[in-house]
Amino acid sequence: MEKREVKFSLVFRDMWQSAGKYVPRVDQLMKVAPAIIKMGCFDRVETNGGGFEQVNLLFGENPNNAVRQWTRPFHEAGIQTHMLDRALNGLRMSPVPADVRRLFYKVKKAQGTDIARTFCGLNDIRNIAPSIKYAKDAGMISQCSMCITHSPIHTVDYYVNMAKQLIDLGADEICLKDMAGIGRPETLGKICAGIKAYKKDIVIQYHSHAGPGFNMASILEVCKNGCDYIDTAVAPLSWGTGHADILAVQAMLKDAGFKVKEINMSAYMEVRTQVQEMMDDFLGYYCNPLNRINNSLLIAPGLPGGMMGSLMADLETNLTSLNKWKAKHGQAELSEDDLLVKLFDEVAYIWPKVGYPCLVTPFSQYVKNLALMNVIQMEKGKERWSMIADDIWDMILGKAGRLPGEIAPEIKALAEEQGRVFSDTDPQENYPDELDKYKKLMEEKGWELGEDDEELFEYAMHPSQYEAYKSGKAKEDFLNDLAKRREEANAPSTGNSQPESVTVTVNGQSYKVDITYGDVPVQENAVSTNVATTGEGEDIIAPLEGKFYLTKSTQETPKKVGDKVVAGDTIAYIEAMKTYNAIRAEFDGVITAIIANPGDTVEEDDVIIKIAK
Repeated sequence: MEKREVKFSLVFRDMWQSAGKYVPRVDQLMKVAPAIIKMGCFDRVETNGGGFEQVNLLFGENPNNAVRQWTRPFHEAGIQTHMLDRALNGLRMSPVPADVRRLFYKVKKAQGTDIARTFCGLNDIRNIAPSIKYAKDAGMISQCSMCITHSPIHTVDYYVNMAKQLIDLGADEICLKDMAGIGRPETLGKICAGIKAYKKDIVIQYHSHAGPGFNMASILEVCKNGCDYIDTAVAPLSWGTGHADILAVQAMLKDAGFKVKEINMSAYMEVRTQVQEMMDDFLGYYCNPLNRINNSLLIAPGLPGGMMGSLMADLETNLTSLNKWKAKHGQAELSEDDLLVKLFDEVAYIWPKVGYPCLVTPFSQYVKNLALMNVIQMEKGKERWSMIADDIWDMILGKAGRLPGEIAPEIKALAEEQGRVFSDTDPQENYPDELDKYKKLMEEKGWELGEDDEELFEYAMHPSQYEAYKSGKAKEDFLNDLAKRREEANAPSTGNSQPESVTVTVNGQSYKVDITYGDVPVQENAVSTNVATTGEGEDIIAPLEGKFYLTKSTQETPKKVGDKVVAGDTIAYIEAMKTYNAIRAEFDGVITAIIANPGDTVEEDDVIIKIAK
């Protein structure tokens, strides 16, 4: 009897997203591609999607150029490329208009991406269905994901029935997206068998993270039940919150009697060496050591591996801010472990209360952010649920899709108290087309729409990040941050440190001035948008640390000095942990000063706006 073949995919994009904040530069990607190909064991490589394009912008690199160059060598070698697509959310954290979604697939196919791996964190078929059509219209393979989690609601029948619906809608392939690695092996095997019983020749790909410790057993179980492709990684970014190493997976399946490709070990070592060199260059400064180890504490909160990279960075920032507050109020500081355990416990507590959304982007971030805000607020003696970002409310209210479970009574009561309305309409109807608006803006700015309208797409998908990229601010901020991290990493431990900021007072108004040490490139012709202040009125302070913005999209008109506001009006945003937290006026009045510039990093309790009653 002929052995059944199992093929491998290298999830190179997710290797980095599961470890830290950034991805390699295009020159680094082009250098490693030949070695990946030479390994000879991969039929597929995950080249882009999800946060890939967004983090390119954050460090000042054009993502369209990166994707075009990065996919080319794999095509020439006959290896398929695939990307991660967040359905209604496209490549970002918030919903995307239908016209932008349609353009998304045309652009990515033109750039060289073969397979669109689409998922909805709510497993709402309504959000996935348009992506099947858009992908196939663009000539791509539509691979539809089922986000795997473990709860009383997410049963074998739940997933098999979902797969049947996706296949009936035209999905070419099914992905079991075990983004937190908490799928139980026996259950996953039954799900895989149930899908194959419905459509024997449907291609199934299994994506799992190693973190909690189940995934090697899960890989073996799904392969025994008909799985066709397994996602794998390469050291030093395998295991931990990442993925199983190709060496272990290949050896296990070979021993179990499956037909698998051999691995060129000299090429494996070359890839391994290059990945380490990338980490030593700059990427390692953004990889928290805790993401390099497995942790069965992740079983209870079920947080995904792809989020753990950013989570640890967020935790570090929020811990510093919280401990500053505690020191100011004479309270004992928390350690990182203290805060991490409190966060995990709070995620497990609130997850059922917000309707069991699958903990995958963006809903994992929403649940994590909400849990972290709850923990921070309660540490300061405030009440749980006292800070909920608008995007999180959209999830709770059903605007982003139908939640699998029921919302807790106390959250329903809070929504009613704030005049918020629950919705069960098709989520796409809440987000009107916007391409014409962005095209007009680009024409006014003199910006090119790009080959295959790829620059138009990038602007419409990531407006604020694209503007920061075009102005040079993104690169400047990144280089400043990298210089600071390098200095901190190389500084001798003397107990003395140079100040990071000082406060100066001008005409009775206090300002925080950041201090940068060493030679840091400054963007030429940078224009400050800071508004002259009068020093009058009451201070509006930042409730948390993050980046200050006057708007979160071009649909909004930014507030300016002299504008009248009414209590409850949104006057600005603090972008933290990938969500925009609305800052609202607490009383009627007139804006007399806007202290921070859009895009500035502000600390908790910094004065950002002044309003006179």
